[in-house]
Amino acid sequence: MLRVDAISKRYGDKPALDQVSFTVRPGRMTGFVGGNGAGKTTTMRIILGVLGADSGTVTLDGTPLSPADRRRFGYMPEERGLYPKMGVTEHLVYLARLHGWSEPAATRHAEQLLEDLDLTRHATDAIETLSLGNQQRAQIAAALVHQPEVLILDEPFSGLDPIAVERVQRVLHAHAEGGLPVLFSSHQLDIVERLCDDLVIIAAGSIRAEGERETLRDRYAGDRWELVVEDASWVAGWLGERGELHEDDPGRVVVEAPEPVLRHLLSAASDRGAVQSWQRLRPHLAEIFKEVVA
Repeated sequence: MLRVDAISKRYGDKPALDQVSFTVRPGRMTGFVGGNGAGKTTTMRIILGVLGADSGTVTLDGTPLSPADRRRFGYMPEERGLYPKMGVTEHLVYLARLHGWSEPAATRHAEQLLEDLDLTRHATDAIETLSLGNQQRAQIAAALVHQPEVLILDEPFSGLDPIAVERVQRVLHAHAEGGLPVLFSSHQLDIVERLCDDLVIIAAGSIRAEGERETLRDRYAGDRWELVVEDASWVAGWLGERGELHEDDPGRVVVEAPEPVLRHLLSAASDRGAVQSWQRLRPHLAEIFKEVVA
């Protein structure tokens, strides 16, 4: 388990991180989201030892990280960093061998990753000749080729088309299901919502929300309910100023109101006929993000 505990960092008089704390658990995908300049990349660089924190600790299974621990990490930076003249397989094998793999084992694993990421046809191509999306997938393969114990990805879905996104999602899920702790940042909140098990939201250098995805959706659900009946045209007049009507369709309305009003609304709907559905609506990640960073 990777634990970031009370990390703070300043650049001169400007605070970049303020008491940042969260956990990345084995076998789980942790989405790390925030706007530009929120502190995501600074946090990742401190985890990796590229930057030093002014205070706080980063631990792996309860022990402070050492340089040897960090060599067992896999990292994909937002800026592409592969050698442009090297072939894809050649590059992956080179990186695996730097981590102590034999050439045959490194080649086998590199070839499997290229197949998983649908890059086999580009195996001998130079990195610089690949499209931006294929370079991104090659960079993900480079982060995985030595079978890391922790995986950290900065904007892994940038530049990928929807088919490539699905392919990368499957690969990352497979590695997480094998017990790998995965921390990834992304501005694409719909992808984060589909992929992550846990979520960390950062803004202005401080954590605004953290926890399991579904727990957070419950926490920020509020009192918004969906009513589905054969005819909902009467609801707006019945509700008046006692609540807020968010969506109003012939057979479906979304209402936000105090609990007693909601209870009476359900009773009134039942009196008028069969209620097809009555459920509390949970927010999407984009809605939670807007609420906590406002």
